[in-house]
Amino acid sequence: MTIENERDLKGLMTIGRICAETMYYMAQHLKPGITTRELDEIGAAYLKKKRARSAPILAYKFPGHTCISVNDEAAHGIPGDRVIQAGDLVNIDVSAEKDGYWGDTGRSFAVPPVSDKAQKLLAATEQALEIAIDAARAGVPINAIGKAVEEHARQHGLEVIRELGGHGIGRGIHEKPSVPHYYNRHARQPLKDGMVITLEPFLSYGDRHIKTMPDGWTLKTKRGGLVAQFEHSIVVTPHRPILLTAV
Repeated sequence: MTIENERDLKGLMTIGRICAETMYYMAQHLKPGITTRELDEIGAAYLKKKRARSAPILAYKFPGHTCISVNDEAAHGIPGDRVIQAGDLVNIDVSAEKDGYWGDTGRSFAVPPVSDKAQKLLAATEQALEIAIDAARAGVPINAIGKAVEEHARQHGLEVIRELGGHGIGRGIHEKPSVPHYYNRHARQPLKDGMVITLEPFLSYGDRHIKTMPDGWTLKTKRGGLVAQFEHSIVVTPHRPILLTAV
């Protein structure tokens, strides 16, 4: 969507903050021994408290209130009986709706002790999100974002997952346009002032592609490489974007 008035901005900032608060609240409970289902239930309770509805359930009937993906799981991990272990990388992705507005955020968290390799992946991916944010300006072609992120990834010996990227958001969870985080020469549509999108680079050691698991939801790297993701929903402006999912 494109913001049309102050009401739109206020509504998006409200749901964006709820999504971010939910994610960080879940992260506070992230420790060895907790199951991904228990973690999801913590997120569900927080969303309910804030009178927000889970976007994955609302839009897709996803079997969980949030997506929790571990290690080589890039996205859409189903909460269940999996027990979190020391050393895991856990991605918590929270998207929700309130009063007709939708928000989406996520990030990967390390469960100590974590290897230097995993820590480097997390740091580089978080930096990739900042680079994407810096590149997102009104009038700039969408592929400028992917070009900047891909160059950064290669400098760190990492790959960008091709099938996963940003997207429009606001009146629904997934709207146009698609925002690839690798250089795609066809993605020449200019970003517009007031456009609402997500930026969410997925970086991995050695993997560019993902595969869908038999559960029909979970997306894993094809060669089993560790993967990390950091995500904000933003409003495009002529200058630095407005971060909707900051706390």
